[in-house]
Amino acid sequence: MATQATPGVPFAPEPGGNAAVRRIWRMRGAMSTFADGMERFLAGSGFDRGPWLTVAFAGGIGLWFALPLRLQWTAVLAGLLALAATVHIGWRRRPERTMLRLAVVSLTLTIAAGTLVISIRSQIVGSPPIERAVSLRMDATILELIEEPAKDRVRLVIAVRDPETGAARKVRVNVPRAEAIDGLAEGARIRLSARLMPPSPPLLPGAYDFARAAWFKGYAATGSLVGEITLLGQAAETQGRISGYQRRIAAHIRAQLGGSAGTIAAAFASGDRGAIAVEDEIAMRDSGLTHLLSISGLHVSAVIAAGYVLALRLLALSPALALRVRLPLLAAAFGALVGVSYTLLTGAEVPTVRSCVGAILVLIALALGREPLSLRMIAIAAAVVMAVWPEAVIGPSFQMSFSAVIAIVALHSSGPVRTFLAPRDGTLLDRFARQTAMLFATGLVIELALMPIVLFHFHRGGFYGAFANVVAIPLTTFICMPLIALALALDLFGIGAPVWWAAGKALDFLLAIAHFTAGQPGAVKLMPQIGMATVLAFVAGGLWLALWSGRARLLGFVPVIGGAVAVMATPVPDMLITRDGKNVGVTSNDGRFFVLRGTAGGYTHDNLVELAGIDIVPQPLANLPGARCSPEFCSVSIMRGGRPWHILVARNRQRIDEPQLAAACRQAHLVVADRWLPRSCRPLWLKVDGRFLDRYGGTAIYFAKGKVVTVHSGTNDHGWSRTTRTD
Repeated sequence: MATQATPGVPFAPEPGGNAAVRRIWRMRGAMSTFADGMERFLAGSGFDRGPWLTVAFAGGIGLWFALPLRLQWTAVLAGLLALAATVHIGWRRRPERTMLRLAVVSLTLTIAAGTLVISIRSQIVGSPPIERAVSLRMDATILELIEEPAKDRVRLVIAVRDPETGAARKVRVNVPRAEAIDGLAEGARIRLSARLMPPSPPLLPGAYDFARAAWFKGYAATGSLVGEITLLGQAAETQGRISGYQRRIAAHIRAQLGGSAGTIAAAFASGDRGAIAVEDEIAMRDSGLTHLLSISGLHVSAVIAAGYVLALRLLALSPALALRVRLPLLAAAFGALVGVSYTLLTGAEVPTVRSCVGAILVLIALALGREPLSLRMIAIAAAVVMAVWPEAVIGPSFQMSFSAVIAIVALHSSGPVRTFLAPRDGTLLDRFARQTAMLFATGLVIELALMPIVLFHFHRGGFYGAFANVVAIPLTTFICMPLIALALALDLFGIGAPVWWAAGKALDFLLAIAHFTAGQPGAVKLMPQIGMATVLAFVAGGLWLALWSGRARLLGFVPVIGGAVAVMATPVPDMLITRDGKNVGVTSNDGRFFVLRGTAGGYTHDNLVELAGIDIVPQPLANLPGARCSPEFCSVSIMRGGRPWHILVARNRQRIDEPQLAAACRQAHLVVADRWLPRSCRPLWLKVDGRFLDRYGGTAIYFAKGKVVTVHSGTNDHGWSRTTRTD
């Protein structure tokens, strides 16, 4: 028998005798060969561990969210630490595998660090939700005041004492504007009565998980005001000062600019989006321009860049200063100060802080004469955010902003684009054409990078966003925001009116672009909930394309193409059942959608339509062909997988005779009710009643595959889950 030497190991012939031993020996040789190949691959590819360490840290955070049980988190941490120790000890004396050893050990330990950080963060900030809905009379201190004029309400985040334990708990209460008395501000003490409920889990599989968001915000309950508010004590002068400035600036801008333009200008300047009309929000979303309303990278970068350039130009007017001091360093310090001030003024939300950190890193690079825009800089900014707010990793804001920035930097650092944009002799028209083409290409790449994330979180995608952003981004960056800043500055002298007029016209044009784009046929495509594996395929492929170098980066197209195929093959659920069982959506054989109850524009109704992925007006369930409805139940039959499925849906909580109900259940494959049905109700396949919904939550059903997808999969140790174990 021929023998083979293992590279880096003294020659050792394959042992004879036991077949299992020979198989283990051959497996060891194959693994050694694979490791040697990986070492050569890493050595020849210019592998940069920095950005990949940030990806690994995010992966560890995501792993904690994906695994429901504490035992699983512990096992993962132990396994990762054991793997790192094994590789380090086993290859410590193998210099030919130094790069692979460092890569495996560092990435493994970073994944473990991400899992550990988010676990600790959850324990520190999470607040156990109240067990059931209650009505309470409370003395409270206002922690945060959020004005929402478009919804005719004010939201108060208050600190109250638990009547049983005496511990302070954070609660959010909606207050109608008519009941918002004078003196409400951060730090004020009030007395009020409110109807409180525990933060809501997702309505359906794939819907927004407010319970999880509330856990990391520290909310123990949310609710609505009942009666009136009594002011017990005014806020101290030092409390709420920044938020007070924010509200005063927003109110001042809306007073100078009426209508929709004023609400958009207030959002740009102060981050206050509460007054934006619903139709304008929808138009901006469906046209792919909603990112302009969030104070994030575009706004912070524009403000810091303006501060940097302005400071540099003004300082350069002094020859003595220019000869003695590094002006870029002073300008960078001024730009950083402007950026931090703007971040605090606009509320210091996570996206704004994230953008500010990234922009300040760019300023530092400029001051030191380093490359200002690089993937390593982005990785550092992301790592800072994840270290402070690790829960941001699973949110659309974090994912979309960093995906967009990574796509921009990767595109502009590629060889073909550098060649295309390189300085050359040519006319002004030629330079303008190249810049316009590059702007459109950048917008298109951003849209492609964001599309899977948008579809996963929002179940709808705008297909004309790249075209709209070609005009909207320069309009916002170079016209709207400078005009708003100039108008605010001139208002100090009472002469800002002409500039406000110009700003209003520019913002009206921006809104016209949004409404025109959103109104085009096919501008928006609804998509049923796509799987997590599909999104991860896009993310893995996109990161490989962006972070790798050389021809090996083309391998990233393999998972991207696989993800695209999976998206196109995403099935429409045959039936959707809300978490309380009060509403049901059924897809007919001809692609129409029917709902048990609800009117267009309601939260439940809109979620059903979006998660069904059907952009047509739904009809009442009683109109479904073949449906037979009584005051108590609807009986529905649909064909799926070449066979009929009989469904029985309760319309109300009115009880009927148990023998009669049992007989009806025996003839149905599926029975749905928002109450607990007796055990004598035994359908042919599945019973989704109050008992089932209490345990598993909202449900999606695919009859042809016999597949049932639920919000909860059973026991869950995450603090916000209603199925958290108490042992």
